[in-house]
Amino acid sequence: MTVTAARGALGGPPAGAPAAGCAGLSEAVGEPMTGTAPHVRRLVAVEHIGAWPRKVADHPDPAVTALSDRLRADDVVLLLIRRPGREGRCDADGDRTVYVADLAPGGSRVWSRTVRGTDDLARIDLDPGAGTPVTDPVMLVCAHGRRDVCCAVRGRALAGELAAEGADVWECTHLGGHRFAPTALVLPTGYAYGRLDTGGALAALKAAAGGGVDPWSCRGHTGLDPVRQLAELAVREHTGIGDASALLVDAVDGPGDVTVRSRDGRVWTVPVVLDTSLPPRPPSCGAALEAATPLVAGTPVEH
Repeated sequence: MTVTAARGALGGPPAGAPAAGCAGLSEAVGEPMTGTAPHVRRLVAVEHIGAWPRKVADHPDPAVTALSDRLRADDVVLLLIRRPGREGRCDADGDRTVYVADLAPGGSRVWSRTVRGTDDLARIDLDPGAGTPVTDPVMLVCAHGRRDVCCAVRGRALAGELAAEGADVWECTHLGGHRFAPTALVLPTGYAYGRLDTGGALAALKAAAGGGVDPWSCRGHTGLDPVRQLAELAVREHTGIGDASALLVDAVDGPGDVTVRSRDGRVWTVPVVLDTSLPPRPPSCGAALEAATPLVAGTPVEH
């Protein structure tokens, strides 16, 4: 068994999304997306009404850039979020939502709180546990148009469809992996997904509601490095284990044999190697072709 991109094919992009672009080209060459989740241990997501710059750190609002600098010094990623649709992009008064996430593998935790505007960010307590625990699943869908066209078109389309279904969904700034658009991060579990359609996204949310992960379309847990993301998902696919907190993965220095442990005492070894057989693809829309050398996992062996 090899974990490949085929797990992410759930019927194509949302209605109205183009088949071309970096996402279409990546899927056409069969590039796997398992093990490509952004490696993020701590994250803060701030509701921000109005235009997003290409990079959050370059935002014209000094309160946002000050928060970005503050978080970057502590190795914390800052995302901007907004609700889907026109009302999510217009200027408005009122409370803004802030999520603070500790994405520890097997024990991710998220808290929410509110601010009145970006000026309040300088005084907000961003320590874990200072807000209201987030227990119901929230999906952040990358829709950062100034970073990539596929994220803008495919991401916004998916977010709109999920909102119409009543899901708790936000558009967000760059998550990484344009070529796997639509991409999304599910809180509080901390698993990232790609090549989503509406059905796949709803399945991921349903799994998270029960404290689980849906391996179909899953890129990996953001608290793990790519090699360990891949090994963990290989064991989930091999065994059917869905509980997000059930597996622990030993630290590794790179590709090779990875040890995955279940909290019930079972242990597997998963071989992880680089695949150099794929043709080049662009890493984002408009970029030059680059070699595709994804990680792939073999069949887990239980001890």
